[in-house]
Amino acid sequence: MTTSHQLLLTLLPGLYAVARYGPHEKPAIDYSQSSFCSFTKTAKELSVVCEQSALPDGVHAESNRRVLRVESVLAFTLTGVIAALAEPLAAAAISLFAISTYDTDYLLIADADLERAITILENAGHKVQRSPLE
Repeated sequence: MTTSHQLLLTLLPGLYAVARYGPHEKPAIDYSQSSFCSFTKTAKELSVVCEQSALPDGVHAESNRRVLRVESVLAFTLTGVIAALAEPLAAAAISLFAISTYDTDYLLIADADLERAITILENAGHKVQRSPLE
């Protein structure tokens, strides 16, 4: 099964950052109030995506990112979801950072590219809604 239908995305409020820590560091980040946070550990690094305001000063991070959430629980057999979102953005030279969870997918887009990215995604047949908190 592949996706060729319209995807509904929600823009989460706030600015986010993608931070890099050493693989054995234990970052002091309070994510309890955050609507989105992700930790990914490998043998070489620990990547943390969280609200920018939760990061301590001096952390190596890419900041000023916005989060778009796919508003569906996606079956593991579904293919092409990220491609359906990434391809039109790549054609417009808009970088993204994708994260998948058990239920759905998230895209991080630079805040400076956000409005153009939303227009491109909508022109590709997707719908983007802003969070009520936005």
